Amino acid sequence: MGRIAVIYDSLTGNTRQMAELVAEGARRLPAMEVSVRGIEDSDAAEIARVADGIALGSPTNLGVMSWRMKRFWDEQMAPHWMSIDGKIGCSFSSAGAWGGGSEITCQALNTILMNFGFLVFGLTDYVGKASSAHYGAIAVREPREEDVRESCRKLGERLSEWVGAFIDRDPALHPLVREPGRKRPGS
Repeated sequence: MGRIAVIYDSLTGNTRQMAELVAEGARRLPAMEVSVRGIEDSDAAEIARVADGIALGSPTNLGVMSWRMKRFWDEQMAPHWMSIDGKIGCSFSSAGAWGGGSEITCQALNTILMNFGFLVFGLTDYVGKASSAHYGAIAVREPREEDVRESCRKLGERLSEWVGAFIDRDPALHPLVREPGRKRPGS
C-alpha cells in the first residue's frame, strides 16, 4: 500500500481546501493511504520515513511560496536530504488573483522537491475547457469552480497512480493502463 502525504500551508483556508481536494483525488485509488497535514503539524522525520508521495501546497505570497513552507524545508527537512531520493511529488497553490504567481509558486515547490531527489510531475490533462495543472493545481482564492476542484482531485489521483506504478510496482496503476482510451505517445 502506497502512502501519500498532502502537506500544506494556508493563511485563509483556501490552500487547505485545495489540500482536501487533492487528498480526495488521491483516495480514488483505494490502495493508497492518504494523510493531510498543515505545515505546522508536519513531522519531517515521519514524512521522510513514511511518505512515498508528497503533494505540497502553499499560498502564493508576494509571488512565491509562504515563508513557513520554505522554512520547513530549509530547517526541518534538511537533515533528510540525500536520504529520500526517488519519492514522487507534486504541488498546488492558491493566490489572490490570476497572474499573482501561482504557477511560479508551484515551480518553486517542485524545485524544492527535485533538490531532495523527488520525481515531480505536472498534468497534461485538461479538466475543463481551459484548465490544466501543467506545473501543479492552481486556484484564485478558494477553489469554487468545478474545473479548479477537479484539477486538484486529478493531481491527487495522478500522484496515487505514480506512487502505485513506481513505488508499489503495480503496473496496473499506471495512468496509460488505468485509462485504456488515453492516447499513448506515438499513437
